[in-house]
Amino acid sequence: MAQLSNTITFTDEQAMLLDIATSFFREKSSITTVRRQIASESGFDRELWGEIAELGWLGIAVPERFGGSGLSLADVTVIIEPMGRHLAGTPLISTQLFIQALLAGGSEQQQREMLPKICNGAVGTVALFEGDGDWNLEHLESQAVIAVDAARLSGAKTLVCDAAVADFVLVSVALDGAPALAIVKAADLPRERRTRETVIDETRRAWRLEFDGVSVPASSLITGDKARAALRAISDAALLFAAAEAAGGIAGALETTVEYLNTRSAFGRKIGSYQSLKHTCAEILVGLERTRSHVYHAASLLAAGEDAEVALRMAKVEAGDSFVYAGDRAVQFHGGFGFTYDCDAQLYLRRALWLQYAFGDATHHRRRLAELLLPAG
Repeated sequence: MAQLSNTITFTDEQAMLLDIATSFFREKSSITTVRRQIASESGFDRELWGEIAELGWLGIAVPERFGGSGLSLADVTVIIEPMGRHLAGTPLISTQLFIQALLAGGSEQQQREMLPKICNGAVGTVALFEGDGDWNLEHLESQAVIAVDAARLSGAKTLVCDAAVADFVLVSVALDGAPALAIVKAADLPRERRTRETVIDETRRAWRLEFDGVSVPASSLITGDKARAALRAISDAALLFAAAEAAGGIAGALETTVEYLNTRSAFGRKIGSYQSLKHTCAEILVGLERTRSHVYHAASLLAAGEDAEVALRMAKVEAGDSFVYAGDRAVQFHGGFGFTYDCDAQLYLRRALWLQYAFGDATHHRRRLAELLLPAG
């Protein structure tokens, strides 16, 4: 294995973007707003999405010739972290995964057609997982069969985030036994083919999509090595964003916990004055800093064009474990109230449990890290 760079790069522009995004989501995604969106069917605020598009955040990692800013995933990451801190429900991550797949594997025609629309506010998502729950993105049961100039799809995908509001869905399929991707426009996917799924993180909307009989033009396919490159790009971005979102969530859970500990009294003292609770909060803070270090290390490697697989998997493992710990303690420290739906701490724990399994749990990634880092035999 090549020596892994330990450089973390964080530019002045990223620091400025982080400040702006932190203020934005603090104002636009209060806990009252989050709870109102949870109660809605869509879970999605189109006006807020329009503001995000106007700020140019959708096209940060899109080349300037397609209407973007020509920056990198590292610059998107500094927006994802505060979005996670305030539990904002937006299709930003789904759309960024769609963008990364197109940039890695899409044809010039596909990029010219889709990316400017995305920069202007269209929503994209990716449909990757099937009923067997395999996190290997190249293990595919869904199929595509080409007939003349169209591709007929079959199979179903599960846990497709933001599918109901997406303008474009990028679905992974097997074509002649090899991985491929098909771009499906929302108008070509009948509403009755979408089934809302119940997921533990109620700030999200996930759907099961059935593609039997759905056809797309052959020009909407991504095949061969480009398909594998697109799947790798999706995986890299997904691991980075899940870890960044978790870092924000840890900060939010810690803030919620400390605020309660400094308010609630027992035996004539604020309960936050007890050593055992202080020590646990310190452990959560250390976990937050470890996670942020992993996230921005991986982001720096990706921005530099280096192989970041080890760093990304380590970031995902650290973020998942630390966020679940923070969310669990946040609920525990609120006592009996923590187990009620009215306690905000449970929202963070629900988010943590979702992210812990998104794109692979800790065991899955540690097994792959062992293959990458330990000598064979």
